[in-house]
Order: sequence, then C-alpha cells, then structure tokens
Amino acid sequence: MMKELSIDLETYSDIDISKCGAYKYAESDNFEILLFGVSVNNGPVVVYDLTSGDEIPAEILAALSDENVTKWAFNASFERVCLSNWLRKHHPKYFKTYNTQGNPVQNFLDPASWKCTMIWSAYMGLPLSLEGVGSVLKLQNQKMKEGKDLIKYFCSPCKPTKVNGERTRNLPEHAPDKWETFKTYNRRDVEVELAIKQRLSKFPVPDSVWHEYHIDQEINDRGIMLDMDVVENAIAFDERSKSALMIAMKNITNLDNPNSIVQMKQWLSDNGVETESLSKKDVAGLIKETDGDISKALKLRLQLAKSSVKKYQAMQNAVCKDGRAHGMFQFYGANRSGRWAGRLIQLQNLPQNHMSDLAEARELVRTGDYDTLDMLYDDIPDTLSQLIRTAFIVRPGYKFIVSDYSAIEARVLAHLAGETWRSKVFAEGKDIYCASASQMFGVPVEKHGINSHLRQKGKIAELALGYGGSVGALKSMGALEMGLSEEELQPLVDSWRNSNPMITAFWWNVDNAVKTAIKMRIPTEVNGIHFCYKSGMLLIKLPSGRVLSYVKPKIGENRFGGESVTYEGIGSTKKWERIESYGPKFVENIVQAVSRDLLCYAMQNLSDQQICGHVHDELIIECPEDTDVSSITSIMGQSPAWMPDILIRGDGYETKFYKKD
Repeated sequence: MMKELSIDLETYSDIDISKCGAYKYAESDNFEILLFGVSVNNGPVVVYDLTSGDEIPAEILAALSDENVTKWAFNASFERVCLSNWLRKHHPKYFKTYNTQGNPVQNFLDPASWKCTMIWSAYMGLPLSLEGVGSVLKLQNQKMKEGKDLIKYFCSPCKPTKVNGERTRNLPEHAPDKWETFKTYNRRDVEVELAIKQRLSKFPVPDSVWHEYHIDQEINDRGIMLDMDVVENAIAFDERSKSALMIAMKNITNLDNPNSIVQMKQWLSDNGVETESLSKKDVAGLIKETDGDISKALKLRLQLAKSSVKKYQAMQNAVCKDGRAHGMFQFYGANRSGRWAGRLIQLQNLPQNHMSDLAEARELVRTGDYDTLDMLYDDIPDTLSQLIRTAFIVRPGYKFIVSDYSAIEARVLAHLAGETWRSKVFAEGKDIYCASASQMFGVPVEKHGINSHLRQKGKIAELALGYGGSVGALKSMGALEMGLSEEELQPLVDSWRNSNPMITAFWWNVDNAVKTAIKMRIPTEVNGIHFCYKSGMLLIKLPSGRVLSYVKPKIGENRFGGESVTYEGIGSTKKWERIESYGPKFVENIVQAVSRDLLCYAMQNLSDQQICGHVHDELIIECPEDTDVSSITSIMGQSPAWMPDILIRGDGYETKFYKKD
C-alpha cells in the first residue's frame, strides 16, 4: 500500500525564479517538468524522463492529491506549486484543490498531506539548503556539485549565439552526456532527502508544527492583490523625480556626476567641508552643520539615496496572472526562533508611513498625476517610499482587517521572567515606556503630562536593554541622536537593570541552565523553559512544546576570558560557522520564539478567515465587508492553554489598502 512519496523535480521555465518566485515561474505558458524523481515508501528511486516520453504511473498521479499519502520533498512548496500547475494542465482528473469556491487558493493542491525535509532541517537548526544539510550531517550521499551548471544549462533559456545555432534553449539532444548526468543528479537529490529523513528520525517535528506549516502554505497560496496602477506609476514617477533631482544637483555643484562619492567629497572639500563618509547618517549630520548651496546639495543627495523604487520593482516581478503576489513568506526562515522570513517583496521590512494625507497622495500616484504630486509634496522619493504599503489592496467586495499584538515581546519577557510590576502595567492597559521611565527615575511619568520628557528615555531603554544590551545597544538605537549625552548612558543601563531585577536574574539563570545542560549532560529548567543535551544538540523546550535546536554546542572562552557557549549555525556572514552566545541572547531567542508561537495560535484560531499576510506580530486578513474588527482582535487576545495567564492584547483597524495605522 502506498503511504509515502519522496519527490524531486527538475523543471524548465522562461521566468527567473530568483526574482519572481515559484508561483509565477510555474504558471508560465512555457513551464514544463523535465524529470520526476520519486521514491515510493522509501524504496529505490525511479526517475521519469518526461522529455523522452516517459509517463508517470496513474497510481503516483492519483497519490499527489490523496490526503492519505504523505508527499515529501526538500522545499516541498516548490514541488507542490509546480505539480499543481502541471496537473491542472495535463492531468486535470488527478487535480484536487481545497477550501471554498472563490478563495484564491483554488489553483493549488491541498498542502495538508505534504511535508518538507527543508522545514525539518530548519527545525533542527540546520541550513536551508540541501547541500548544506548533507554536508553538516556528513551524509554518505551528498548533493552533486555539478548540479548548478546542469540546472543553468537545461532549466532556463540560453543566449542565442552562432556556435549554438541561434537557439534560445538547450534540450537533451544538444548534450546527451550532460542529460544522463542530470538524471543521476535528480536521482541523487531524492536519495539525499531520504537520508536526511533517516538521520533526523529520532528528532521528529511535532504535528502542531506541521499544522502551522500547512497554514503557512495556504497563506502563500492565497497571496495578496497588488494595485498595478500604483506600482507602475510609482516606478515612472521615481524616474522622473530622480532626473529632476540630478539636474538640480548638477546646477548647484557643476559636477559631471554628483552621484559619485569621489566627486562629491572633492566638491565639499573645495567648499570647506571635510568628511570621511557620505553615508545617509553622515549626510544628515552635515545638513545640520551647513547652509546655503552646500546644505541644499546634501539634501538633494539624501533624496536621491532613497531607494523606494526597488520594492515597486519587486512587486512588478512577483505579480502573478491573478493580480496577486504569492509565496512571500518563508516558514521557519529564522531558524534560531522559528519565525518567518520575507521573500520577494519582503513584507517584513517595508518603510513606515507617517503622512496624514496618505489616501490623497496615493490617489495622485494611482491616476498618474505627477505634476500635482510634485507641487504638493517637496520630497517625491520619500512620498513614494511611504506609499509602498498602499500598493497592497483587497479584491472587490472585501476589506483588510489588520490586527496586531501590542508590545508582544515586552509582555512575553515580563511573563517568563516573573517581573510582576510590568505585568501589572499591561493588565491595567498603561503605557510601558512611561511606567519603565517612572520605575527607573522614581517619579511619575505621563505620555503628554508630567515628566513626559522622560518617556523617550524609558522607550529607548525598553527597546535596547531587554536582552542584556548595554551602552553600545543604546547608541545603536540612536540614543545620542535623541539628545541623550554620553555620560547619561551607563546610569540609564544601571537604573533599567535595577528596576527589572527579575529579568536580569532570568538572563543569568538561563545562562547557567544552558551551561549545566551542556557540561553535565543533565536536563535543567528555568521558569518553565526546559534545557537538555541530546545526541550532539542543545534543545530548549518552550511552553508550547516546540523545541529550539542548537547544533554541536560547546563550552568555550569568550574574548573577556570568561566561559561562553558556542554552537554551529548560519552566522552573520550567511555561512555555516561557530556562533558564540550567552544567557541574554538565548533569552532573546526564547522570547521571540514564544511570541511567534502566540501568533501561530492566533492564526490557527483565525484559520477560517482569509489571512493573506503577516509581519512579526501582525496579521493581514482579507475579509468580507461585514466582518467586525472587534471579533478579530478579541480572538487574537485569547491566551493558549500552554500559557493561560499571559496578558496579550490584539489591536486592529480596517482599510481598503494596506498601511500602518
């Protein structure tokens, strides 16, 4: 009886997948599946060469939408999306979708019976590439190195040249030897996936996490609608505004290329202004110190440096035939906490909008009225940057409800550490920045009232110091730019720590628990968080039951001569390396992971709604006009059985286009 399939596809499309994503890649009229590598019930791998007329057996085609057969692949989202399009086109009788009519997920196979070895690897703190996982696990079968060249050769268009007879695509008959190697490569990929499953079998992914993965896949299938009038006009407006700014800058400086750092520095020097760097921060500083033409030229330079147009271009690249962008969320993209990472348009780091007349400015861009926009707004690049979010729109008859958690990380940290005065602030619905400043300075602080000037200090201390940050963290959060003096910083750190003794103790208790688990190989526990060492992994079990995994932990020495913990992972260099960590850093991972679990709990409770996006602590829901905001926010405010006393609050608003309220 067929229980499991492990699949790997090699495909061709004229769409660039790295720019446009798998959904647009697979819906191209020129998309085709070249090779279909498959293992049934973990048996020997068979490769079906569809270019030479091989046919995939009917029972395998039927299994692709049979919910009783589990389909495995590495980055299974790609295989599922490709097979959805291919089945609909070539074998419609084997294509079964899910959810209700009129929901934009209709074009795709139900993800509920699909599982992904990449997600399993990420759950274990391993890399997100098949090659990376194979090498870290030292598998006997490794991904073949020549794969990259073969994919480039067979899977995308080629440049027509005299040598290749002006052809725009390489087919198997153009290089039979390469094609045979490609079939071996396809077989090997399935073998590596099977070996990963085998190696990780004693660390199973909980069903609850697979359930979250299926919700994630549904959100990616649904996608978000884009207003292409806004997108295309914004790109055209940006070009017009850049050339106007460039002319204005040339008129002031008489330089051939005022964008050139060398030429600009020389011009500034000739005008008595010396500067090491022309970074945005330094230019902003120089504007304050200069006047006249110099200040004007620097302001123009800052406007030219705004690169809002890249996001609009990403939207243009990603938009699919249904007018929506799909596949913008990478489940478990941040493998230290299990949070999502952004893909394609990167919803995770869109600029904020602070304009009071956002809708009016948006309408001028949507209708292509450049002259009025130019007359009313003195900084077009900044205006376009603030309008990026508004390019995401609802389909007719719907509205967005955007609902987020208020101060989620601060609430989770206070709850886990048992810092009761903070939990009381949240319970009473008060402002945590005022309360923190009041606790630190021993005086009442109100947002627009008594000692309100101290709130900013409370805020920056809250944002910078919760995870063991010190003077350096305050500086990188912009403390000096906000008017704090160098002398004030250390006392600010001390008073924050003194007024949060339970949080400070929590950092070092976690530090101690991690070190004991690694050194003594015994399980430890702090405030309901469990630590243990198993088979070369440090495992941190969260209240939800989910586990954070750290590969090959060791006790080493830090740069101050003290003891530190190191483990293997993807570091800041984006390479696999040893990473150093300590108590407060582990606490940051734990708090962000628990915050993520709370958002997942809300997603599950709202899975009957059409969630089409999410950012850190916020859900974007496309819902019928008669949906009530308070019903959504009250569901978001429910606490799970695994953390019944956490005080969380959902805030929300409705809108026809996405924005920050």
